[in-house]
Amino acid sequence: MTGTGESEHRGFAKTGSAYYPTLVAVFTGLVLISNVAATKGIAFGPIIGDWSLITDGGFVVFPLTYVIGDVLSEVYGFAATRRAIYIAFVMEALAAFTFWITAYLPAADFYPNQAAFEAVVKPFTQLVIAGLAGFIVGQTLNAWVVVRVKTRFGERHLWARLIGSTIVGEFADTLVFCSIAAAAIGITTWDDFATYVALGWVYKTAVEVLVLPVTYRVIGFLKRREPTYQPAV
Repeated sequence: MTGTGESEHRGFAKTGSAYYPTLVAVFTGLVLISNVAATKGIAFGPIIGDWSLITDGGFVVFPLTYVIGDVLSEVYGFAATRRAIYIAFVMEALAAFTFWITAYLPAADFYPNQAAFEAVVKPFTQLVIAGLAGFIVGQTLNAWVVVRVKTRFGERHLWARLIGSTIVGEFADTLVFCSIAAAAIGITTWDDFATYVALGWVYKTAVEVLVLPVTYRVIGFLKRREPTYQPAV
């Protein structure tokens, strides 16, 4: 992919300051929280007749991972963002492995919640597989679009690359995730699946648009504070 290497020598900061690891930590935490919350299927409605809005508990914080991904891509570039994606990927995989092992270890006599624990953890394993697949595809596309457009147009049109990258990345992420996760949270019909995908994509994109002023301020703050940042030309 382009946008790494020589094309990133200007327009992006180095990762040596305290801001980058802080963003990576927040990014990873949001990914882990959203995937645990996603084990619960949620329905709003019926809205029209028997039709309901279908989603999962991950909708509360997951869109913020794309906000952080945009900030990382805009300020630090594709290679640094890809590193953050890999770190979150590994930690999510470790969480899934730990929960899976814990679920199958024998419960103590005084522990009364084995069935409840398994009811959450076993779907979580499938959801993590879905999350890992969607996450890698969606976040990589999101970062690539931000960096690609910035390399072409410089500092101009920040709003366009932030929203455009989210539309592309969130659609890929949502489609991949929902295709694997639907069965884990009890979605069995094509109508519910289509609603699940469409609602997830539209909602996540809308959240990014609504928080765009905050994203602008965070990006502006980092560009001013990062000593190695050089504006793109």
